[in-house]
Amino acid sequence: MRSVGLLVNVEKLHADPQVARVAREAVRFLEQQGVAVVLNEASAGPLGRPARGVPEEQLAERAEVLVVFGGDGTILHAARAAAPRGIPILGVNLGGFGFLAEVNDLEVGDALARLRAGEYRLDERMMLRARVLRRDVVAGEFLALNDIVITKSGYARLVRLRTDVNGDHLATYLADGLIVATPTGSTAYSLSAGGPIVHPAVEVIVLTPICAHSLNARAVIVAPTDVITVRARPVGTPPPAPPVLTVDGQQGFPLEGDDEVRVERSPHRTRLVRLGRGGFYTVLRNKLIWGER
Repeated sequence: MRSVGLLVNVEKLHADPQVARVAREAVRFLEQQGVAVVLNEASAGPLGRPARGVPEEQLAERAEVLVVFGGDGTILHAARAAAPRGIPILGVNLGGFGFLAEVNDLEVGDALARLRAGEYRLDERMMLRARVLRRDVVAGEFLALNDIVITKSGYARLVRLRTDVNGDHLATYLADGLIVATPTGSTAYSLSAGGPIVHPAVEVIVLTPICAHSLNARAVIVAPTDVITVRARPVGTPPPAPPVLTVDGQQGFPLEGDDEVRVERSPHRTRLVRLGRGGFYTVLRNKLIWGER
């Protein structure tokens, strides 16, 4: 391991002195080990290493592994940049839920030592690719680790979502929206909307309607090789605002009237560093507090 990129959530860095202390210790440890360290530009100055700062989009180009200080949102952001290059991610949880993070801030030193020694495994996660086709031309293409969501916007009361799988009409939902989720995303927005929890090793795609205007609308699990096509039309008069496509809850893309959203498994995969501190079911039980009063 010759180079490591540190992506530090800047809001947490400024809000909590503990974050700055832990990140500085991580930089110092890696430098003492002779590892080249690069930092996201916004954190390099506050951490006393301004010369090591690079734009975030260059971190994955300059490092063999990314160490991400933040919550699941920061890790999702990093995953979309790292996956096309096959760069592994070690998540350090500074947030609340931390489904994707492997260690907390007090364990960083030990985690980096084990990473340096090669005492880890890689947990590969399926991702989704979404393309927006506008008059048969690709108007936008997106990569997601958690989910692709199509929702109403503005004051639209409902959106009509014609959903096809491999060209076969599955359903037309009258709903607030539709979530197309990976197994990783099954514990995120899809879970809140009533979708099933799926083990990350079971590669499927989950379709979960949001607040459907029907008692018989249910989440559906489809094969990882399936192609999902969604055409969304807002319902109401006067004509309401157009629907919106959202990627991992972080990127938004407004849709137009005749747009077709096509979602399928991406050729890219997120590679998460695991140190053997508990499997998926342990994390699930602890995070969802199952078995507790």
